[in-house]
Amino acid sequence: MRAPPSELPITVEGVSVRSGGVIILERISLVLAPGAPTVLIGPNGSGKTSLIRLAMGLIPPTTGRIAWGGYGATEGRRRAIVFQRPVMLRRSVAGNIAFALRSGAIASPAPRDRIAALLDLVGLAALGPRPARRLSGGEQQRVALARALARDPEILFLDEPTANLDPAATKAVEDIVAKIAAAGVKIVLATHDLGEARRLAGDVIFMVAGRILEHRPAKDFFARPVTPEAQRFLNGDLVI
Repeated sequence: MRAPPSELPITVEGVSVRSGGVIILERISLVLAPGAPTVLIGPNGSGKTSLIRLAMGLIPPTTGRIAWGGYGATEGRRRAIVFQRPVMLRRSVAGNIAFALRSGAIASPAPRDRIAALLDLVGLAALGPRPARRLSGGEQQRVALARALARDPEILFLDEPTANLDPAATKAVEDIVAKIAAAGVKIVLATHDLGEARRLAGDVIFMVAGRILEHRPAKDFFARPVTPEAQRFLNGDLVI
């Protein structure tokens, strides 16, 4: 039997996105391959969220081409995304995950066991029966991660998942993200937190005004940024 096609690599070739005459992304070319997390950084309005939505298949390119391994934009079933402010369904924590499990690409022969394992992974094993909307912001973000993982993704997009969290909740989410990445899921994460980028990134995409100015291994980017914009951003001086 042939192995099913993979979502990876995601290949973006000369893509621009425009809306109402405004350039959102401009001439983006990159490859998102299996491996350590890719972290997107840049000033507010630089296009990080738009690039994540493009790579997820949520917005179409105006020009250029994007391919998801052996899939098309609407065919992939092993992509998942977690937003900065996830919406909790009006049901229990376990019920939120059960809903995602039923709609996922991979049928689970033992859904209760799968839900229990996902709750354990995100440190919420005792909160399964609790109404999800009554949890703290950090706990809700962990439910969102478990819900995304119920789809058994090859690639998980995270759009500033810790932006509204306190330090303890941020560490809890980062620890989960590191576990997910170590298990072989490709993480693509947008963040405004340079400390988080340093802690999690294998490679860094630095964006300004809808363009990618640098895409390099994280250790090289932080040690020796190539562009003056990146140097100013790391110094806290670049505001667009």
